[in-house]
Amino acid sequence: MTIRAKVIPGYGAASGKKEDPRYPGGTILMQTPYFKRLGLDLSTYHPGTLNVDISPFSYSIRKPKFFFNQIKWTNHIPPENFYFFDIIVEYKKVKYEGLIYMPDPKTKTEHKQSKTTLELILPKIDGIMYDDVLGIKIDQQQIAMLP
Repeated sequence: MTIRAKVIPGYGAASGKKEDPRYPGGTILMQTPYFKRLGLDLSTYHPGTLNVDISPFSYSIRKPKFFFNQIKWTNHIPPENFYFFDIIVEYKKVKYEGLIYMPDPKTKTEHKQSKTTLELILPKIDGIMYDDVLGIKIDQQQIAMLP
């Protein structure tokens, strides 16, 4: 299934733009070694997330590509669960393969996301800006888009 999504600002925690001293370099950079030990190598992706608004759709988790339970990646917050789902993004007629990154809303204590926001981990996309519209293709067996 392919839908349109609009690039929106995030909290800046994943990339480190927020400059939170608890997360030097950003949360993705800090979490990457934990994910790698569990079989998910994020080294080919930009160490941050691209947030997109998928409204009027929301989502329902089905069978993630990866699920990691109770990852203690920092001493500043309790352990978290993480879901990852395959995604293909098309921007200016170029396709990028990546992942939907989803800290489990049940274990995430900060930076809550709405059910119409997805955080994407992708290769670096030059020139992308807020309000740009992308095509995103998801695997409905992993995560379902709901009207």
